[in-house]
Amino acid sequence: MKSELPITLPVEKVIDEAEGVKSLIFRHKLDAKPGQFLMVWIPRVDLKPFGVSYLEEGSFGITVCKVGPTSEKLCRAKKGDLLGIMGPYGKPFTLEGRRIILVAGGYGAAPLFPLAEEAKKKGITTTFIIGAKSESYLIYRERAKKAGINTIITTDDGSCGRKCFTTDALEDALKAGGIDKVYSCGPEIMLKKVAELCRRHQVKCEVSMHRYMKCGFGVCGSCSVDDQGFPLCKKVVLTGEEALRIKEFGQHSRDASGTKQPFAR
Repeated sequence: MKSELPITLPVEKVIDEAEGVKSLIFRHKLDAKPGQFLMVWIPRVDLKPFGVSYLEEGSFGITVCKVGPTSEKLCRAKKGDLLGIMGPYGKPFTLEGRRIILVAGGYGAAPLFPLAEEAKKKGITTTFIIGAKSESYLIYRERAKKAGINTIITTDDGSCGRKCFTTDALEDALKAGGIDKVYSCGPEIMLKKVAELCRRHQVKCEVSMHRYMKCGFGVCGSCSVDDQGFPLCKKVVLTGEEALRIKEFGQHSRDASGTKQPFAR
């Protein structure tokens, strides 16, 4: 059941994932599907959205990258600390095909990992491309290894895996053929490239597109996109074609005041 008011839960476990990245695990049965997100309330701080990165029977988790005051506070959380959880919200991924590729940039791997686990359980051949600036920022390498998920690592500086972008590795796989569908989450510029590559190779894809959100369920309008006008939080997961119809896709985001902020290139 979706919780529209915060359920107060204690942190059960804290996992150090990478430099500035931690996962918080909660013992609670969450009725969520891969790709959905939660609104997490930090008392006296703020309410922020986070994708569900751990999803098991009787427990779930979120993965947090330290980028601002709220995420920094969450990264200091300890076992027993109380947080408010609302959701799950958004449209989940649609798992289909016999051979799929997951493309993650940085901590965009978070909402994709439960999808990789579900695909493995269903016998779907899965390749997980995980990229980061350098080795110290890579997440889930050991987790993927333990789960037996075929993983390709890319880093911008070549400190681990291939020295290239995730989209370079994806393009190689698409050229080889035999891919039924691609799923992606990460920097929006990367998502646009993924969607364009899939269109070029006539392969289905879904992208998890996250923007600034205040409510999580379509009331505040802070995540509405030009010129479609719909609040992104009501979907989050879009088909590649849906995303490419959004004029601002990969061009700019919006801050808390609604001001356009261009992406760094």
